[in-house]
Amino acid sequence: MRQNYYKNSLAKRRAKVIQRIIACFKMMAAVSLVTAMSIIFIFGYDLLTQCDYFRANSIIVNGTNRLSKNQIIKRTGIDAGINIFSVNLSATRKRLLAHPWIADAEVRRELPDGINIRIKEHKPLAIIDLGRKFLINDHGEIFKELAASDPGNLPVIIGLEFSDLDVSGKFRNIPFNAVMDVLRLGQKEGSIIPNRLLKVIRVDREIGITLYAFNGIKAIKLGYNNYPDKYERLKNVLFYMEKGHSFLDFDTVDLNNLDRIVVNPVRIELPAMDYKEA
Repeated sequence: MRQNYYKNSLAKRRAKVIQRIIACFKMMAAVSLVTAMSIIFIFGYDLLTQCDYFRANSIIVNGTNRLSKNQIIKRTGIDAGINIFSVNLSATRKRLLAHPWIADAEVRRELPDGINIRIKEHKPLAIIDLGRKFLINDHGEIFKELAASDPGNLPVIIGLEFSDLDVSGKFRNIPFNAVMDVLRLGQKEGSIIPNRLLKVIRVDREIGITLYAFNGIKAIKLGYNNYPDKYERLKNVLFYMEKGHSFLDFDTVDLNNLDRIVVNPVRIELPAMDYKEA
């Protein structure tokens, strides 16, 4: 019995040693395989990034409006003739998005020798005056501070403050939503007050929105809510005036209450008469 026990114990020890040796060989084989694959990938990458076959012969830029193709290419840092596999697409996209006029960007390779860049520019909708002037886009987002080279023929929003911005840098309150409703109405074809004729949007937290349109002097008091209906009623008022009824022009139109529209006509100063005694 004792002799059989020692034989079994010795056999178990040998089996464990053999298993450990096999495990070591497997580990060494795995390490060798990973090392070999890494070397292959490194050489393969070097081959791809240095091969003349993949040198960029064309850089295509789409989506530009305000910015030029040359401005975009310069921003990317991509030179003509660069190997397309040496271009870091993610870093290039981030460089483009850092430009204040670029809202979104996509950069991709076109095999065998092209780089395709597609951008989406911000569409300026209005200027907002917060003590400093900024441009807002058609989503109501501030995207840059107004510069001398920026378009100046946009409606100017006054009456809001920096404190109206939330932590994400966006306006989320009733007065600003009212402003955006008016601006979107002005974008529609056939709008009675197209944005190109809208000079100033004054925000009053209590009484709502007042527009200064056309020559910048005429005030149109809209208050809050029902802007499509108020625009339609304003259209009727202007049509009535064009027919020459009662007065030809106005200083202010108050559309706060659609059941009681108040129109203040332009005051015409009569020339002073010099009466002489007969």
